[in-house]
Amino acid sequence: MNSTASGVAASAPAAETTRLKVEQASYAYSATDRSAPEFTLGPISFEAGRHDLLAILGPNASGKSTLLRLLAGITKPLSGRVEVDGAEVSSLDLKIRAQKIALVQQESQLLFPIRVWEYVMQGRYPYGRRLRFESEEDSVLATNALAQVGASTLRDYWMEELSGGQKQRVILARAMAQQPALLLLDEPTQHLDIGGKVELLRRLRKLADENRHTVVVVTHELDLAAEFADRVVLLHKGKCLRVGTPAEVYDPAALEEVFNVPLEVEIRPNGRPRVSLRTND
Repeated sequence: MNSTASGVAASAPAAETTRLKVEQASYAYSATDRSAPEFTLGPISFEAGRHDLLAILGPNASGKSTLLRLLAGITKPLSGRVEVDGAEVSSLDLKIRAQKIALVQQESQLLFPIRVWEYVMQGRYPYGRRLRFESEEDSVLATNALAQVGASTLRDYWMEELSGGQKQRVILARAMAQQPALLLLDEPTQHLDIGGKVELLRRLRKLADENRHTVVVVTHELDLAAEFADRVVLLHKGKCLRVGTPAEVYDPAALEEVFNVPLEVEIRPNGRPRVSLRTND
């Protein structure tokens, strides 16, 4: 067992199944407005195992995206370590890192018109492939990635023709084509309706369960994280308040401190919490 910043004991994956390990990682930077204080993240410690879906929760400016950049190796911690399968992420060769970690950011800008198939094939670049010289293996993996996210019928579409939900699935397929051990997603449900949000989290849950991917989702969706995540990291103003299962983390006082609204938490028969607004009778 490890301890959270709040002193609450939290369950952790067994050492032999640990995929992601964050050990006292911290980062700091100055705001663009010089009158604003420096933002500091951490120190933060947590772990996630193979098959885990981990949610990073918190409001805007809590440090969620900064933490995700540390996990991706884009930013190096000022102190502490981030490891994937025992290797320190920020010290990995770029090509090896791209084979181990796939990052799906909030906005994926398209620099030129491109069809879905070509876009998904870009996920094979870390393996030394080029768009016009894909191997049979590349083709099979890209086909499988589209099928896994339910986007096989979109193969010949132009990316700009897709709806928000369709585009998100194709972006996920490109990440899957990388065959990553660690799949990182920054607010993936941001532009989706409730049906699209639930569908996406179901697919991510299935990917974690069936393909030995560790999936990390940055979100502010309390109910979706409660329903689909194995573990939750709760951030507030750059600090990690709690780490553990949703039932361990979803303390009404902690959630109210973070989200600044009165909340009630009910633990359902399946052990997962349900969050609702507290009303004054």
